[in-house]
Amino acid sequence: MSAISVRGGAPSADAPPDGPSEPERPTARRKISRWTRFRRDWRLLAMTLPAMLLVFAFIYLPLFGNITAFEYYDYILGFWQSTWIGIQNFQALFADPNFWHALENTLVLSFVQLVLFFPIPIALAILLNSVLNSKLRALVQAIVYLPHFFSWVLVIVLFQQMLGGAGLLNHLLLSHGMNAWNVMSDPGTFKYLVTAQAVWKEAGWGVIVFLAAIATIDPALYEAAAADGASRWRRTWHITLPGMRGVIVLLLILRLGNALNVGFEQFLIQRFAVGSGASEVLDTYSYYYGIAANNFGLGAAAGLFKTVVSLLLVLGANKVAHLFGEDGLYRGSK
Repeated sequence: MSAISVRGGAPSADAPPDGPSEPERPTARRKISRWTRFRRDWRLLAMTLPAMLLVFAFIYLPLFGNITAFEYYDYILGFWQSTWIGIQNFQALFADPNFWHALENTLVLSFVQLVLFFPIPIALAILLNSVLNSKLRALVQAIVYLPHFFSWVLVIVLFQQMLGGAGLLNHLLLSHGMNAWNVMSDPGTFKYLVTAQAVWKEAGWGVIVFLAAIATIDPALYEAAAADGASRWRRTWHITLPGMRGVIVLLLILRLGNALNVGFEQFLIQRFAVGSGASEVLDTYSYYYGIAANNFGLGAAAGLFKTVVSLLLVLGANKVAHLFGEDGLYRGSK
């Protein structure tokens, strides 16, 4: 032996010199073939098959119907035998002042709902998270998101009983010698009325997502901040909201992508009460000037226009999220 190591003695000649050793190189991950991954995960893929079939049947398969936007569609002749007219439906669409009025109403209503509706589920989630009694929190949460399961017909009937001409509000005003005010038929306040209806119906359901985001925040951060003397408001501002930022940005992108889809049934039911001037949106325009008027090509053109604009809004909002360091819907290329 060239050297003998003795416990407690000098290092042997073959021993490495003192000092930091070189970092070990990470071992390359073995590339798994697609067939191997399929054999490993086929049970999980089989579980998603029913959902994939539903998406294909009700989302992707109807996309072939967009061909009617370029035809003078006759439902008797069908897709293949209807007259091809190119972009004439779009020319008629953009030349129609009713379309631009519907687009203006849609954008105004979408902006009002974005400003007044979007922050409410965030605030409700923060308030519910501050309730220490778990049973009380579960009860309040169940009551808040129960209206999500109500139909729009029931929601509008309830608002009619409260704010309509013979509703509770007018009974209260008349009993105090004031003039009656039928909110349900007032075109000037219609955009705030439909926003209030959407808040009452859907805000509680949106709370679930934000509560899940709050649950991922490390409780040790709150304990450390409380030990340093941070108030509840400062803990919310510096810990809770930053922890929810990724989910907030994601849902904001989805909301912008859905900006032109402010609802159909809700506006259709209340159209005759306030008039088409206040309630006409792109969805009702496609129905009344397209399907109801037997002009399917014009209705399809309006729907395709809405889809393309929504896609551009999603891509644009996602790009802005990348500029601010967020992942958004998907990570951008590096």
